[in-house]
Amino acid sequence: MRLILRFLINIIAVALSSYILPGVYLSGLGSTILVVIVLGLINLFVKPIVVLLTLPVTIVTLGLFYFVINALLVWLVSVIVPGFRIRGFWWALLFSLVFSIIKLILDKVFGA
Repeated sequence: MRLILRFLINIIAVALSSYILPGVYLSGLGSTILVVIVLGLINLFVKPIVVLLTLPVTIVTLGLFYFVINALLVWLVSVIVPGFRIRGFWWALLFSLVFSIIKLILDKVFGA
């Protein structure tokens, strides 16, 4: 049950983030669900490898490079998923920040 709740929270967070930001476009519910699935898989398999490989840069920048990693992975999702477009790197960075904030708020509200 908790997994389904977290999945629904992610769907809502992606939809709200794309609605708030004019540089992000989602074509519909199907692409929103696909974005959540692909983003989850990329965060599960690709992100740990990228974080490990870029650890020295992340340490030198006092962790700020982690935001760049998140933005690049979101941008990768926009390349993979049809119906999900991001205009550029800065919009991907803003999307990842807004998505994280909305997800944090929804997690606290629903206790996920």
